[in-house]
Amino acid sequence: MSAETANPSGLSAKINNKRKRQAEESSKQTEAAAGNADGPSNKKSKKGKSRPKKGGKDKKDKPQQDASEKEQRDTKQTETKGGCDEAIGKMDGRLLADHFMQKAKRHNKELTAVELSDLSVPESSFLDTSSFDSARQLEKLPAFLKAFSPKGSDLSRPSEEKGTPHTLVVSPSGLRAADAVRALRTFQTKESPIGKLFAKHIKLEEAKKFLERSRIAIGGGTPARISDLIDAGSLKLGELQRIVIDGSYVDQKQRGIFDMKETHLPLLKLLTRPEFRERYGAEEKRIQILVF
Repeated sequence: MSAETANPSGLSAKINNKRKRQAEESSKQTEAAAGNADGPSNKKSKKGKSRPKKGGKDKKDKPQQDASEKEQRDTKQTETKGGCDEAIGKMDGRLLADHFMQKAKRHNKELTAVELSDLSVPESSFLDTSSFDSARQLEKLPAFLKAFSPKGSDLSRPSEEKGTPHTLVVSPSGLRAADAVRALRTFQTKESPIGKLFAKHIKLEEAKKFLERSRIAIGGGTPARISDLIDAGSLKLGELQRIVIDGSYVDQKQRGIFDMKETHLPLLKLLTRPEFRERYGAEEKRIQILVF
């Protein structure tokens, strides 16, 4: 009886041991399989983290890149268009005369007091334009001229004599003068083109021939070229009424026509020519300087 009882107990123990071994082997196989699965996954994750997608930067870098490109576009636009010194337009004749002289002293320290006096522009030569409220940008230049011209005057009407304008617009550079001429085309007619009195792409001989065959009411140019055309006798001053200085404009480096010796000194030499000086404040054939 006891032997029969013992045999089942020994068989049960063997079965339990076998099941235990099978469970341990199954557990080891499961862990090994899990380890193999984790290995490639981790490698792939690491690989994906270190390498961005083909053909570009990560998406998180795109907003920063877009902002940088926008800043570059804004800078380029500013460099092209320049700006405006609003303080210039608020000056009356007395302040402008002083401003001209202070700049002359700063740019020409080698000149004597007598030489500086010869370059002084009298207060009486300036027409006060500080009442002009609009921004002094080129698209407003036609309105500026109309505002400070005698009521009922026709700015498009030229003199019967060729090469004899009633208005000269003086800019610091050929490029700026070309822009000013385009802005003044509202006064251009078939019989009276706007005079291009600057050296940019236009030789002196070409400008002289243009004035000799054209009736112009308004001319736009640079100080040096205008002086050269006066000296040549091609640009006549008999009916000149106003000289408009493109004075509020500043370039991308915040420099205007008064801020550089290479533009300010030729401007002073032009404005203080005897043909002009004797007509500042005169009762007949008076010439006035307007600073835009």
